[in-house]
Amino acid sequence: MHRPVILLLCLSSLTGAANLPPEDPSQPVTADVVVPTGGTAILKCTVQEHQESSLQWSNTAQQTLYFGEKRALRDNRIQLVHSSPNELTISISNVVLSDEGEYTCSIFTMPVRTAKAVVTVLGVPQKPQVFGFDLPFKENDKARLRCTTSGSKPAAIIKWYKGPEELEGAKTSVLEDGNGKTFTVMSFIEFTVTKDDDGAEITCAVGHESLHDSSKSSSHKIQVQYKPTAKIESRPNMPREGDKLRLQCDAYGNPVPENYVWERENGELPVLANIEGNSLVFLTLNKSDSGTYTCTASNALGTFITHYKLDVNDAPVSHTDPSPIPSTSSIDHAVIGGVVAVIAFLLFCLLIVLGRYLIRHKGTYLTHEAKGSDDAPDADTAIINAEGGQGGADDKKEYFI
Repeated sequence: MHRPVILLLCLSSLTGAANLPPEDPSQPVTADVVVPTGGTAILKCTVQEHQESSLQWSNTAQQTLYFGEKRALRDNRIQLVHSSPNELTISISNVVLSDEGEYTCSIFTMPVRTAKAVVTVLGVPQKPQVFGFDLPFKENDKARLRCTTSGSKPAAIIKWYKGPEELEGAKTSVLEDGNGKTFTVMSFIEFTVTKDDDGAEITCAVGHESLHDSSKSSSHKIQVQYKPTAKIESRPNMPREGDKLRLQCDAYGNPVPENYVWERENGELPVLANIEGNSLVFLTLNKSDSGTYTCTASNALGTFITHYKLDVNDAPVSHTDPSPIPSTSSIDHAVIGGVVAVIAFLLFCLLIVLGRYLIRHKGTYLTHEAKGSDDAPDADTAIINAEGGQGGADDKKEYFI
């Protein structure tokens, strides 16, 4: 009962040992090859002792490809890489799925020795196609998407992403292609969309060992339609009486809101208020304009009402500055006044000095006149002296004048 199992294990161990370094130096050595479609497979066969014989490569149909350095099969995809008594290496370019199988390296000694090399051809998956983006979604709807890729061998792995975040819960279906070797993989994902998903990038990524740690992917941006939201902004922020004021209603939605309605609670809009698109403009504010104003923004999915309470402040009052900064002209006048005062002071001092000088010289003249009359011995002499003194006095008077 257990003999077939033991025999199978023995055969498996012998097959695995064929690719390991043998104890027989004349036993050829090969290695298995994994190559993607379109790639190049390198088949290398070595032997330590060739015993004056040549190495030979045969394909899966036992057709000789190369015997030594001689080509045996007319296939331009198969080329000689290296040939020596101890090595025979060939290459198969532009590999296709039909190239997969077991290749044989032989050396014609006594007895003939062979080694097998299994070529595994990977089917490269095609670029994925995503379905389900034909129409925009509405807020809180279920998005149902499908991603399909074919031509993979073995079957590819598909992952979904929304932005950088991976989406969980996808279901996968694998179907065998018509050639019986490759597979078509389909992945289905379902999730609820919100208005925050509007413009989000949904990516279907295909992973496969033939892609060398990379992936093939397809990305699409989803459109989500939702009701508008709005808010009112005042320009300026602190409106005063007499100012020009603009109340702007900024609304967001998909589709973009195009209809705006302005109203005033418990009353009509002021006469001097004009509606300009999504704005309410007051040309000149009055205290009576204070109140609560509403803006209603709408699109195809609904409406949104936002409120703004307007308080008009008093107009600013201008005040005179008690300590103004002196101007350049006032500074110039002050300098000129100072100079004039200095000059007047100098002139006054000069007059004082000159007066004192004149007073001193007048006293000296009177003294000399008196001395002339006292020194005369007689009246005539005194008269003469007086006349002489008078002449001197005249001279002094003339000098004085």
